Amino acid sequence: MQINEHARAKVNLCLHVTGQRKDGYHLLDSIVVFADTGDLISVVSSDEFSLTIKGPFADDLSAGADNLVLQAAKQFTKYCNGAAITLTKNLPVASGIGGGSADAAATMRAMSCMTGAPIPCDNGLSLGADVPVCLQSISCRMEGVGDVITPLADFPNFPAILVCPKTGVATASVFTAIDNKQNTPISDMPVTDLTPRNIGEYLCRQRNDLESPSANINKEISACLDLIKQQGAFLARMSGSGATCFGLFETMHKAETAARTIAKSQPDWWVKPCMLGN
Repeated sequence: MQINEHARAKVNLCLHVTGQRKDGYHLLDSIVVFADTGDLISVVSSDEFSLTIKGPFADDLSAGADNLVLQAAKQFTKYCNGAAITLTKNLPVASGIGGGSADAAATMRAMSCMTGAPIPCDNGLSLGADVPVCLQSISCRMEGVGDVITPLADFPNFPAILVCPKTGVATASVFTAIDNKQNTPISDMPVTDLTPRNIGEYLCRQRNDLESPSANINKEISACLDLIKQQGAFLARMSGSGATCFGLFETMHKAETAARTIAKSQPDWWVKPCMLGN
């Protein structure tokens, strides 16, 4: 029996760097939502572990032992002999929207379903800071090193576009370039009247502390944000450590129109209209 799991794109609507531990791990505070677009993981029981990658971004990934998908699957070795895994890679690689982490999380869900085994007790944190939140794949506030996750009930959905200039940014380089690693956390969200307008205004008062250092490394990020703003987005911001940027719009029609305009002017970029939320 084949088990399919969607690995939805993760978007940091805001991301504050609030400190750094002695072991080097950074402390974060972020509102995370998921898009209705992403990769696909398919798993079939097998006598050994194997990974096949297909899709528009397949050539950008190795199917070797260092792939997070295989690492996630092999956490279930005591429950099965192996699994034949197919990853349909629809999201650009190393783009700040949790592609690898979402793939690993989807693999863990699929392996748990196939074997009947529980998800590892660390929820995939050993594989990466974004894996636990991607495992839940719902709107959350993520704090600490990715280990403190608070689901956000009734968080609104937002019509949006995702835009990636396809020139990546190394996450380690971005964190090294941060001038101040002791920033204020995100402010508390409204507890009533969680309309898209109110939450949108709240999000505009937050920030992504990685945006400026990332834009200094990759000059296309600023151009990307400018184009999104020109299309009428009420919020344009970078996700994660980049280089993907997003724009929030009042209607899906406006988001789709903006996506078509940007894709026409920048045919080499990855542009996707989507809905962000639960």
